[in-house]
This record gives sequence, structure tokens and C-alpha cells, in this order.
Amino acid sequence: MFPSFIPEEAKNLTEATSIELISAIERHFISTHLSPEPIATAYVNQLVQGGDSSPPILLLHGFDSSLLEFRRLFPLLAKEKETWAVDLLGFGFTDRQPTVAYGPLPIKNHLYYFWKSLIQKPVILLGASMGGAVAIDFALTYPDAVAKLVLVDSAGLANPPLMGKLMFPPLDYLATEFLRNPKIRLNISRAAYYDKSRANADAQLCAGLHVLLPGWNKALIAFTKSGGYGGLAKQLPQIKQPTLIIWGENDGILGTKDAYKFEQGISNSQLVWIPQAGHVPHLEKPLLIAQSILNY
Repeated sequence: MFPSFIPEEAKNLTEATSIELISAIERHFISTHLSPEPIATAYVNQLVQGGDSSPPILLLHGFDSSLLEFRRLFPLLAKEKETWAVDLLGFGFTDRQPTVAYGPLPIKNHLYYFWKSLIQKPVILLGASMGGAVAIDFALTYPDAVAKLVLVDSAGLANPPLMGKLMFPPLDYLATEFLRNPKIRLNISRAAYYDKSRANADAQLCAGLHVLLPGWNKALIAFTKSGGYGGLAKQLPQIKQPTLIIWGENDGILGTKDAYKFEQGISNSQLVWIPQAGHVPHLEKPLLIAQSILNY
């Protein structure tokens, strides 16, 4: 039922949207300058019947996540527009090669090669949490590839933490093993939701399947040591694309102040608040978010 690179634990998924999206995941070998070997990159794509000449939507997930976080939003968007979702370099079900560096620059380069190989036309680039920072970085570097931006409870404004660069063995390994712990992941998941009951068994499985893939901890350690994303506030005025900012009114991870900072920093922007939603409104209120995006 599922692609061969998906861990067998996926058979325990119960939600229809989870099963449908994970069944649709493909891998395409993307050639880049990052590695002598092409990188097997996980993605999903759905075309609109009858064709659609408007820019497709490309979805970018958050930190230590995968495209499965769009399991409820993806089908709603794909009914109306060509829609893509991709697992970023070092994350999700994209292959983690031991010789590849993991950090913002390689992630951006890999995303560009993915776009150039498979999409090849301007997109509406949606980034959630860390994916928002990736989207901003990508749009600033490759403006011709991005027609519009959608930032969902986006990260990227705070300065990168210094602690990651100070992680040395065995502390780095212990940190990832701590994050691998099911109870810890459950607590993080519950903090991301406004409605805590949504952090159910299916949600936990979707959030943890990629942890079972080879190289997960090494790639996460390398990304953390790179410093990650941050300090983008000064670059916001350089964003020329029309930008839709979507924010959960009850974001318990980032709070709500950054929503106003994004709105003030990006001249051509619109802020939409999602009621009774936390840090992952695309999982809690997917219909409302889909309507906001399609109407934008």
C-alpha cells in the first residue's frame, strides 16, 4: 500500500487523510552540487483536472517534520489548484546522505534544484513554522521562482540560538535521543495544538515516522549545529511578492507578536487570524486556511 521507503509502522495509521497522502508520496532523484549522488527527494503532487495556468502551490513543512503535516490541507488545495509538497533536505522522507551538509544554504539550494527539475514555473510558496523561514530565504534568493508567499505561523525573526553550535558529542546524540522519546514528542505536539485532543495516536504517528529513517539524528544534529534559521527581520522589506500571513490566535509555540512584525516588515502583506487554533492551524482549521489561500 505504501512506498517502500516508508517505515512499516505506517500500517497503523487510521485517519483517511493520513493514509491517502502517505500513499501518494514519491521520490525523485534530484541532481545537485551538494553531493556526487542524486538525492532521493520525497514529494507529492496533484494536478487539477482540465489544467490550470495559474501558479501552483508548493508547501514547505516545519522543523523535524514532514509533508505529512499537510495531510488535511493538501487535498483541499489540490481540488482547486495544482499543488505540491516536498520534504526539505535533511527532513521528512527525503534521503539523508552522510556526505551532505545540512543547514539553511544547502536546504535552499536543494529546494531550488527540486523546483528547477520538476516545477519550472513561479509558485505560490507556503511555509509553515520553520518552512516559513525557508520560504522567505528562497523568495529573496530566487524571486523569479516565487509569485506569492504564504507564511503560516512562520519562524525566522528571532536570532539563531548559540547553543546549537556548542553541541558536542555525546551531548548532540543525547539531545536527539531526547527528542526521539515518544513522551517528549507528545508534549511538543500538544503544545502546538489549541485543541489538545487533536494530538492523538494518528497525529503522533504522522509526526514520528520520519524519525525511524536512517540518518535522522545525524542530519538533525548537523542542522542544529549550523545555527538554523533566524535574524530575517532586516530582510523583510526586501520581499516584493504579495504575502499572506496566516496565524493561529492561540499559538503556544511562537506566540502572536511575530505576526504583527511580519505584517509591518513586508509592505505588500495581509494578516489573517485563525480563531481557536494554535501553532499548526493547517491541521486544526484546514478548511478555513484553504479558503483564505484560494481567495487571496
